[in-house]
Amino acid sequence: MQKKKDSLPDIQRTKDRRGISINRVGVENIDFPLLIATKDKREVLVYAKVDLFSSLKHGVKGTNMSRFIETLMKYRYDVMNKENLEHFLRALKKKLGNVKDVYTRINFKYFIKKTSPISKKESVMSYDCTFECKLSKRFHFKLKTKVLTTSNCPCSKEISKYGAHGQRSRSTVTVEPMKGTKVWIEDIIEIVENAGSCEVYPLLKRTDEKYVTEKAYMNPKFVEDTARDIAVALQQLKTIRWFRVKVCNEESIHPHDAVCYVERHKKGKRWRKYSGSLRKIT
Repeated sequence: MQKKKDSLPDIQRTKDRRGISINRVGVENIDFPLLIATKDKREVLVYAKVDLFSSLKHGVKGTNMSRFIETLMKYRYDVMNKENLEHFLRALKKKLGNVKDVYTRINFKYFIKKTSPISKKESVMSYDCTFECKLSKRFHFKLKTKVLTTSNCPCSKEISKYGAHGQRSRSTVTVEPMKGTKVWIEDIIEIVENAGSCEVYPLLKRTDEKYVTEKAYMNPKFVEDTARDIAVALQQLKTIRWFRVKVCNEESIHPHDAVCYVERHKKGKRWRKYSGSLRKIT
């Protein structure tokens, strides 16, 4: 009689002798339903794409991919706020065993109701958002939000007799909260929309179109103006210790885009330019 094997061989846990450690290994683009807490104390379900990674020591041949998914599934009914994301990564690190750090990136669309300025027609606006979290010796959490506005060129307005060229402006704001504090997606969106020449609306009637066109014309902004106004407003929040702002104006009279970056961190009670991370800006 053939002897029954006690277990299947686990090749990925065997020794590797090439002496190369792995920065990140894992799984990307996991389709996942996610519960998000809103500022008005509701819980909304969003569709997310989840990436999960860990480091891998030089002597280990491979990671256990199924354990990433197993751990994630245990949190499918939990609200994914900063606290639960930390609990999740600690559970993942323990599940994988003997890894230096674990990391997740969660991309999702966040919808907010918008009312047109004059006709008061209701619609919904989507915003691309990302949670970026890493657990090594301590837990790191960042929130990234992308917001559309319009931008009207101050130079064009000044030199032109009949009008000024405008463009769609894309602002990407990434923030790292202070320990023990919360940063709401809604607050970041409001800051960016206030910094543009005018907001963008999914639904506009003719009276609304007149309003937004005239508002943008009377509120011209260079890409530098928008980036600086966003930075000033972020610095007034008492919940943020670091931020990165990227503003990109899709030029209407050029084949290229105008782009501006600002990155600052709080040291003590003062905000300072964040040096040494320009290569990390995306």
